[in-house]
Amino acid sequence: MIGRLAGRVDWRGPDHVLLDVGGVGYIVHVSDRTLAALPAVGGHAALYTDLLVREDLLQLFGFSTLQEKEWHRLLTSVQGIGARASLAILGALGPDGVSRAIALGDWAAVKAAPGVGPKLAQRVVNELKGRAAEVMAMGTTPASAPGAASATEGVPAAPAPAPAAPPPTASAQSDALSALVNLGYAQGEAAAAVAQAASETPEADASALIRAALKALAPQG
Repeated sequence: MIGRLAGRVDWRGPDHVLLDVGGVGYIVHVSDRTLAALPAVGGHAALYTDLLVREDLLQLFGFSTLQEKEWHRLLTSVQGIGARASLAILGALGPDGVSRAIALGDWAAVKAAPGVGPKLAQRVVNELKGRAAEVMAMGTTPASAPGAASATEGVPAAPAPAPAAPPPTASAQSDALSALVNLGYAQGEAAAAVAQAASETPEADASALIRAALKALAPQG
């Protein structure tokens, strides 16, 4: 099983890239968001991958973080959601947005993905609502981690750039969720509260999310 690829971007298609890894070219299908975040042709890229195996087909799908890959795995476990539909959902919402939508039961947000109708969106939310917390807790681990080897041989290595920081919103939500679970809240209710707080104040840091989530979780009346 191919779990991760790192190499030179030789070609960028509308929904895939060709990665040269040690002289071997791999066609990797990606979501719109992941494609937009990848470097131009000639640049170095790293992707977590999932291999789809059918009797007459082998396809690689790539993801910038383990969180995105895990959502792809879960989404494709829902009847009616194939790999293309999963990438459409991830492209429309991003892994962080998928976490929020499913934790909040917001099937309308899932329906915004091209090709996903209301019944299918409701099925996604209903079947995966218990999984949002564990995926949110994963945080974001970029595939282009420090130490990734370049696919270009014989060229002196330039100083490695500093690794990109995880998106603030995703990191803050993960930290807030972890804190609430440590306080004794169930993962499901904690995830819903954090997702609600993040949807109301998208730029909030972990402390602000924790305060807002605790307020939402406080007994009413």
